[in-house]
Amino acid sequence: MTDPIRLQRLEGGILLALSLLLYWRHGASWLLFLVLILAPDLFMLGYLRGPRAGAAVYNLGHTWLLPGLVGAAGVLGGSTLVLSVALIWFGHIGVDRLLGYGLKYPTAFQDTHLGRIGRR
Repeated sequence: MTDPIRLQRLEGGILLALSLLLYWRHGASWLLFLVLILAPDLFMLGYLRGPRAGAAVYNLGHTWLLPGLVGAAGVLGGSTLVLSVALIWFGHIGVDRLLGYGLKYPTAFQDTHLGRIGRR
């Protein structure tokens, strides 16, 4: 497989599976998972300020940067809740990538690094 878009979608599936496996092994609340799985989409509110600001804010919430920092804080601080939030966040990103929802370009919400949403 040499198609980078397909590889990134597969990578998203692996991220989702790994986050679910770690969440299960961590013994965290599945109710918390259901409540928070869509929370990273609140970063879409950046689009209220236009497509450039929207893409920047959305991308910040849909890269591994913030959940990675949250996860590290949870591990170092010994907080199971904080670690759970990070794993849920990683799972959300994995689902998005698996489904083809990539990072946004400042031109329009539909323009992503995995292609234009709606033209698959």
